[in-house]
Amino acid sequence: MNHSFSNHLTLSYLRDFLTGAIKITPLCLAVLPWGLLAGSMAIQAGLSPLQAIGMSAFVFAGAAQLVSLGMIMAGAPLVSIVISVFLITSQHYLYALSLRHSIKAESLRKRLIFGFVLTDELFAISSTQSHYQYRVLLGAGLWFYICWLLFSYLGVMLTSSFDNLHQLHLDFSIVATFIAIIIPLVKNRHVLLGVSITILLTTLFLYLDILMGGLLAALIGMTFASWSEYQENT
Repeated sequence: MNHSFSNHLTLSYLRDFLTGAIKITPLCLAVLPWGLLAGSMAIQAGLSPLQAIGMSAFVFAGAAQLVSLGMIMAGAPLVSIVISVFLITSQHYLYALSLRHSIKAESLRKRLIFGFVLTDELFAISSTQSHYQYRVLLGAGLWFYICWLLFSYLGVMLTSSFDNLHQLHLDFSIVATFIAIIIPLVKNRHVLLGVSITILLTTLFLYLDILMGGLLAALIGMTFASWSEYQENT
C-alpha cells in the first residue's frame, strides 16, 4: 500500500509540473530570440562562454541582463548598473506580494525556490486564475528557467558563427513578449487607460531621450489607472 501511495504521489507531482510547463511553453518560445540575444551580448561584452551561461543561470532576469550587458559594453560605472538593474527588477516585489496567498503555506525553502524562478512570464500565467497550486507554478517556473538556459547557451554558441547576431533585431522579442503578457491582463477600462498612457509616454520619452523614460512612463500610467479606479469607487 505504501508503495502504491508513493507512486500515486509521484504521478501527482509530475502531473502538476507538466501542467505548469505546458501553460508557460508559449511564453518560453516567445523569449527564444531574447535568450539568443542575451547569450550573444554576453560574449560581445567580454565574458567567456562559461561566464555567459553562469550569468543566465544565476541572474535569470532577461531585461536586467540585456541592460547591464549594454551598460558594461558602454563603459558605465558599476553604481549606475546596480541602480538600473534594481529599478528594472523592482516589479518582482509586487509580483511576490500578489502571489503570497498561493504559497504562504509552503516551507521557507520552497518559497525561496519559487522566488528565484518568479518572472514576468510566470506572473502572467498565475494571473489567469485566482489560485494555482504551488507545484503547478513551480513547474512552470522551472521549465521557463531551463528554456532560458538553453536559449542563452544557443546564443553563446551561435555568436562564434554569426558575429553580427546582435544586429538581427532580436531585441524586438522583448516587445513582443511583453505585449503577449500585458494583453490578457487588460480586463477593464482602468487598466486600459494605464497601459495606453504608458505606451504614449514611453514613445514620447524615448523620442526626447529622457533617462529612465520607460520607468517614469510606467509609474505615471499606473498612477492614472489607480486614480481612475478610485474615482469610480468613490
